[in-house]
Amino acid sequence: MGILPLYVGLDYHDDSIQVCVMNSEGVELVNRSVPNDVEAVGELIWNYGPPRSVAIEACCGAADFIEQLGRVYEWDVRMAHPGYVSRLKQSPDKTDYDDAGLLADLLRVNYLPEVWIAPEETRQLRRLSRYRQGLADDRKRLKLRLRALLREERLKYTGEGRPWSKPWLAWVKGAPLGEHARWVMDQHLAALQALEEKLKEVEQHMEQATRDDPLTQKLLALPGIGPVTAFVMRAEIGSFHRFRSGKQLSRFCSVTPLNASSGKKQADAGLVRQGNPDLRRTIIEAAHRIGRYDEKWKALKQRLVSRGKANSVAVAAVANRWIRWLYHQVNNENVDSTLIEVAA
Repeated sequence: MGILPLYVGLDYHDDSIQVCVMNSEGVELVNRSVPNDVEAVGELIWNYGPPRSVAIEACCGAADFIEQLGRVYEWDVRMAHPGYVSRLKQSPDKTDYDDAGLLADLLRVNYLPEVWIAPEETRQLRRLSRYRQGLADDRKRLKLRLRALLREERLKYTGEGRPWSKPWLAWVKGAPLGEHARWVMDQHLAALQALEEKLKEVEQHMEQATRDDPLTQKLLALPGIGPVTAFVMRAEIGSFHRFRSGKQLSRFCSVTPLNASSGKKQADAGLVRQGNPDLRRTIIEAAHRIGRYDEKWKALKQRLVSRGKANSVAVAAVANRWIRWLYHQVNNENVDSTLIEVAA
């Protein structure tokens, strides 16, 4: 075994993993593919000695693998941001061999763009949250098809109640449609009812999963925050302590303004594009409610609107400042540290 520090880069695939072991001088000791198995990868690495650290790009399945690798061998394991790693490549070509070597080299020079490795509990909550979001997306598409069918039949509702209210649905069920259009409409209504039942079931499961979670309960106590919003934030954000500031958390949630200044030109370009779109949508929707029910944030929204800001801009500003405020509230009350202990 060697006594020099070793650095390992792993290029993850479902069936195989490219393993590159590099010493402190930048010399590749080995760079080859092995089966996607913790023992196979660990055995190859251990032939050259215990590594100082191991890196893998964030992708589907990588978090579970590298957490297991670190637990079995007690190595320092890190996860890299794939977008930033790709920008550091010095060649337009892409091969598993080069990708594994690049990760090992970035570790060696201490320039690896790292991302947080969520614990198993948080990853499980994210799967539940994203399953619920998939059902909600299916419901939205189904509703759009149902409304399109009504427009094709040139039918307009003139009764009381808004679309999707009980009176409106009763009208749809009895609307004078053509023979085949009526059959299609009945299929849509049946599928919509099934989706609604599935959503209720998954939301009940979400509530049970976080019933004793201190961070979720803290969020639920805030004005304008409901069970779904609290659960999505808990699952997608995970630990508030992993952020250095409220601004960093706000950027992670994609509710930070994007600066587009150059030279003497000072301009904004909307919100940052990067981040989790489901989390941003959830927080923006919450900001609409917060701006109505919480006097502090309602006053902020009204001030921005009175200064000529569009309502959407004012809501985005509320979301940005609210999430920064929440960061300090959680950290000051030490709610998140209790959550980490529970998750451990």
